[in-house]
Amino acid sequence: MPAKCDICGKTSVKGNSIKRRGKAKYLGGVGRKITGITRRRFNVNLQPVRVTLPNGTPARIRVCSQCLRSGRVQKRLKRLVPQPAAPAE
Repeated sequence: MPAKCDICGKTSVKGNSIKRRGKAKYLGGVGRKITGITRRRFNVNLQPVRVTLPNGTPARIRVCSQCLRSGRVQKRLKRLVPQPAAPAE
């Protein structure tokens, strides 16, 4: 199962991890030096969410946090448990 958002299709991207040493110039040092650059992956923040599909059926899909916050998905309504009726006085 790929790490991919089911709504927008966002996937992980590649980047660099930069290691530095030294003291910053504004703190009185001679500056930060780069001692190593290695490749890394920035993963997508995927959350499993129960949603209601457009045809009305409930399903569990993997959605990125950006789609959740922007309201692109509609969460499934939880079933309401009927409350017992209060006795008439």
